[in-house]
Amino acid sequence: MNFSEEFALLLRACYPLIYISTTEEERLERAIASVAERLGNRQVYVWDFVDGYQENPNNTGLGKRNPLQALEFLEKMPSKVGGIFILRDFERFLEDISISRKLRNLARELKSQPKNIVIVSSQVEIPPELSEVLTVIDFPLPTAKEIKTEIQRLVLATGQTLTDKLLDEIVRSAQGLSLERIRRVLTRAIATHGQIEPEDVELILEEKRQSIRQTQILDFYPATEQISDIGGLDNLKDWLLRRGGAFSDRARAYGLPHPRGLLLAGIQGTGKSLTAKAIAHHWHLPLLRLDVGRLFGGLVGESESRTRQMINLAEALSPCILWIDEIDKAFSGVEGRGDSGTTSRVFGTFITWMAEKKSPVFVVATANNIKALPPEMLRKGRFDEIFFVGLPNQEEREAIFKVHLARLRPHNLGNYDVKRLAYETPDFSGAEIEQTLIEAMHIGFSQNRDFTTDDILESASQIIPLARTAQEQIQFLQDWAAAGKARLASRKTSLSDRIQNQFN
Repeated sequence: MNFSEEFALLLRACYPLIYISTTEEERLERAIASVAERLGNRQVYVWDFVDGYQENPNNTGLGKRNPLQALEFLEKMPSKVGGIFILRDFERFLEDISISRKLRNLARELKSQPKNIVIVSSQVEIPPELSEVLTVIDFPLPTAKEIKTEIQRLVLATGQTLTDKLLDEIVRSAQGLSLERIRRVLTRAIATHGQIEPEDVELILEEKRQSIRQTQILDFYPATEQISDIGGLDNLKDWLLRRGGAFSDRARAYGLPHPRGLLLAGIQGTGKSLTAKAIAHHWHLPLLRLDVGRLFGGLVGESESRTRQMINLAEALSPCILWIDEIDKAFSGVEGRGDSGTTSRVFGTFITWMAEKKSPVFVVATANNIKALPPEMLRKGRFDEIFFVGLPNQEEREAIFKVHLARLRPHNLGNYDVKRLAYETPDFSGAEIEQTLIEAMHIGFSQNRDFTTDDILESASQIIPLARTAQEQIQFLQDWAAAGKARLASRKTSLSDRIQNQFN
C-alpha cells in the first residue's frame, strides 16, 4: 500500500488526528490535495504560525500566530462539511496544555465528522498524552517513477532529448533525494551547460552524499576495496561471488528473491569490515554505513522516528549495501536497558524490517561478541547466512602478507619470504599483520633503508596478538562456530593450523 492509498483509507475510516513526518511539505501537500480531489468531499485548508490559514479567501490570515484559534476554527464549521486541515510545524505547540487538551477534545468530536487534522513536521515529537489519539504515517521519498517524470519535465523545458541509458542513470543516481534537491542540482547543471550531460551524474551523487551526511544517521561510504584485497576467507568469497548477479532483472525473471543480508561474527581484526566494503565494490552498489548509536535521541519518540527515517532512506537508495559495524555493541542487553523501552522498540522495528523487507537492501552486519546479540537477531530469516570469521590459518596469513606487500612494495615483492613470515606469525589476525608491516617500515625508515623480512619478524616478536590476551573469548567463538551455529568463512580453521604446526 502506497502513501496515497494509506492516507485515503485513514480519511475514509475517520481517523481524526494524523501526524506525517517529512521535509517535503510542498510535495506532501500536492499528494494530500490529489487524495482529497479523488474522494470529492473534502476541501484542503493549510495553516502555519506566520500566515495563519491561506487556502480559502474567506479565512485568509485566520489563526495567525495563534495555534489555539487554528483548532477552534474547526468547531465553527458545520459538522457535515468535510475538510483536511494541514497544520505546519504544529508539533512545536503540542506540549502546551491548552493545545494538547483541545486536540484530545477534537479527537472525540471528529470521529463522526468528515474532518481530519494533519500535523506536518520534519520529525516525530509526540507527548505521551497524545500518543493514543495521533496516528503516525510515513511519507516516503520519491519513487523512481516520480523522479523520472520530474527529470523529463525539466528536460522538456530545455528542448533537450535524453537517451534512455542516460535517463535511467540519472534516475538511479537521484534515488534517495527529495524532488526539491533533484530540481536544484539539475537546474545547476542546465545553468552550467545549457543542458544535462553525462558528467552531471557526479553532481547528483555529490548532492546525495551531502543529503545523507545531513541526516546524521547514515554515511555514504566510498568503497574502493576489492574481493582480491581480502586474504583467505575462501568459503565466504565463493558465497559472495555466486550472488554477484542476484540484484539483476535476470535474477528476478529466474524467480530469485533479493538477497537479504549477511552477519559476519568473529574475532576483531580479521577482515569483517573490509569484506563489507569489498561486497559493495564487487556488486557495484552504493555503501551506506549505519552507526546505530546515532539512532538514539533524547526526545520522546525521536529514536523511533530516526529508525524509520533510516529505513526509508536506505530503501529509497536501493539497491544498496547497508553496513552496520559492531552491531553487538548497539543491541547488547536490549531487555535490561533502563531507557523506558526505547532500545527495545528500536530493536523491534529494525529486526521486523529485516525479516519483512522486500526492497533490495543488503544488510552486512559485523559482530565481535556473539554472546551480546539478542537471540532474535540470529534467527533464520533475518540474514541469508551467518559466517564465522576466525583467525587466519598459515595459508591465509601468507595470502594476507602478499596482499599488503603487493600494495606497499609492488616491485620488490620477491624480496620477502612470505612463507616464513606466515609460519612465524601463528594466531596473528589480518589487522595485526598489517601493524607488523607498519612497524617494520618504521625500522627500515629510521635506518635510511628499505625494510626486510628480518625487520618484519623483529616487529612481529614485539606484538602480543589478541589471541593470547583474549584467549577465553576467542575460544568461546571458535567453539560456538564448531558447534554448527555458523558457516566457516575459511576452508581451514586456525585451530587445525596450530595443531599442524605443533607436529611440524
